[in-house]
Amino acid sequence: MRADPAAPPLTATAASRALAAGRISAVALVEDSLARIAAHDKALNSFVLVVAEEARRAARAADRARKAGRARGPLHGVPFGLKDIYETAGIRTTAHSRLLLDHVPKQDSTVARKLNDAGAILVGKLATHEFATGGPAYDLPFPPARNPWNIKRFTGGSSSGSGAAVAAGLVPLAMGSDTSGSIRGPAGYCGIAGFKPTYGVVSRSGVIPLANSLDHCGPMAWTVGASSAPSWSRSRCRRTRIGTPAAASFSTPRLMRSTSATWASGRRDMRRSPAPGCSLARS
Repeated sequence: MRADPAAPPLTATAASRALAAGRISAVALVEDSLARIAAHDKALNSFVLVVAEEARRAARAADRARKAGRARGPLHGVPFGLKDIYETAGIRTTAHSRLLLDHVPKQDSTVARKLNDAGAILVGKLATHEFATGGPAYDLPFPPARNPWNIKRFTGGSSSGSGAAVAAGLVPLAMGSDTSGSIRGPAGYCGIAGFKPTYGVVSRSGVIPLANSLDHCGPMAWTVGASSAPSWSRSRCRRTRIGTPAAASFSTPRLMRSTSATWASGRRDMRRSPAPGCSLARS
């Protein structure tokens, strides 16, 4: 399957179903995500780091495992992005700050590890405000993320790259964090769905803190159903309720209209029920 950044992207739920049915491969999903990033992210600045070769290797491994009957669950082969405060073993984690430009963690955050264990494929690290606080600034090592509905507008923050990347269809799923609105704000500003989980349900281990007594880790996706996918499990993880979803109203972001007139068909996925996935709950 040839990646086409002008075609309608799949939600996390639709991608999971297509993988399970054999209609698409993890390699195709990853190549599609990378093609969209190359085509659109120069205007959006949602990614501060893209790990293309690592993602391609993981996608090939996911396809081999699925063919051998060793699928890990519904997230196996689904691309995702991480706000750049989640530590990732061997992959730079900067918190969007010059102070951490050389910071390469030795181990994954718990959320990154659980997503990796579920077979989800990390495509890259996403922009934030410096140390997840303040606002957009131009004296940082990376430019601020822009809203795909109108790149002159703010994304909300501090999960700015997560909101922009999901809204633009660069990845079907991203992890943000919320201390005082940092999942809910970008979800609302960018027209996607986000969960602020109940405090303590999702582990904050390995996530660069802003305020330990207030920080929450949670998912962001196109739809309520897709955003809830990481909170479900078929085995060895308990089912977890992770909060109230934001309203999921979607039409085509302005940045994409000239190249993707058919995106409206993606609305159909919003009415479908969520696929199960690996719980991010503390264990």
